[in-house]
Amino acid sequence: MAQPATPAQWRAALKAEGVRFTEYPGWTERGRDAATGKVFGPVHGILNHHTAGTNSLTTIATGGRPGLPPPLAHAYLPKSGELVLVADGRANHAGLVATNVFNAIVAEKPLPKQDKSSTVDGNDALYGLEVENLGNGADVYTRAQYDTWVRFDAALCRLHAWSAASAAGHLETSVEGKPDPAGPVEGYAKRGRFTFTMAQFRADVAERLAHPASWSPPTAQETTPMQPAYVNLGLVHGYQLAPGEWTEIPFTQEWNDEPGDHPANGAVFVAGAARFTGTLGLRFEGLAEGDVVQVRQSEYEGTTLKQEHPIDEVIGTAGGTFRTIPLVNRLGEGRTMRVRLLNQADTGIEVVSAVLKALVWKED
Repeated sequence: MAQPATPAQWRAALKAEGVRFTEYPGWTERGRDAATGKVFGPVHGILNHHTAGTNSLTTIATGGRPGLPPPLAHAYLPKSGELVLVADGRANHAGLVATNVFNAIVAEKPLPKQDKSSTVDGNDALYGLEVENLGNGADVYTRAQYDTWVRFDAALCRLHAWSAASAAGHLETSVEGKPDPAGPVEGYAKRGRFTFTMAQFRADVAERLAHPASWSPPTAQETTPMQPAYVNLGLVHGYQLAPGEWTEIPFTQEWNDEPGDHPANGAVFVAGAARFTGTLGLRFEGLAEGDVVQVRQSEYEGTTLKQEHPIDEVIGTAGGTFRTIPLVNRLGEGRTMRVRLLNQADTGIEVVSAVLKALVWKED
């Protein structure tokens, strides 16, 4: 619990956190305290929204919406990343908040699913930030916008000695099914494009709070070129490949630069985040002329198949069948890559050899 920031505290906290901001005329006297007879505060957290529109500053500061008088937030964040302070008092942004979620914000605990049977007026006790975005799943939050967003929430958390658990999204508190904030983000720090989630946002706020307010996240990749790891896997013995079922190649031998460097699961040849290029040499016996074995790279998270890549085909030839297949791909964080085979012949065949050679660049 804390008393709402004074104008001087707003300015000092934002400047210390490196937030670029301007002040909308009259913001220090703007609020709905007098109109409602309710005093804004004590405050317990920050509620984050997207505008679901464009050029929304006037609407949020002085225009309002039908049945919803302004101000509609305490601050507005456009694509430029330059925040605008619009109100210092009570604002119409939060609406009804599920009591169980509000209590978790107050206690700085993980937020539960909303229990709609009991509510509180979030406008009494939550700061509101409106971030410019259409909310259509395609409109992108800019890199500058997201960086300011993280700094803004961190500034208020630092001012009131709150943890990042005091930052919430409207979709987490609303009993009316509000979906905001949501959408793709251009990037942040060393991270490229990603999808906004409150969990990731709170993690980024928590990272800021673990550093002095003057800290800025690193944005450039290391200048030293990444040295690739050499992966060379194969089979100690051939094995039978039954027809009609996708089966992983169970690599059982390695000749890597550093033996034991590839994942322990024999079918896995690289783990992300990484990119790689190489070849897979396959030799089959018993594959009749014209019969087909399909080959495809397959991404997993744990033991769950998450994504299939385009199929290559090995067509049987007289006197045994051999083919070299190129391997070029990129793998996301937390995923592993395996190679799977599908014998489309009517009878089993022998995989005599499978030799995989690749250069793998690990990514931060």
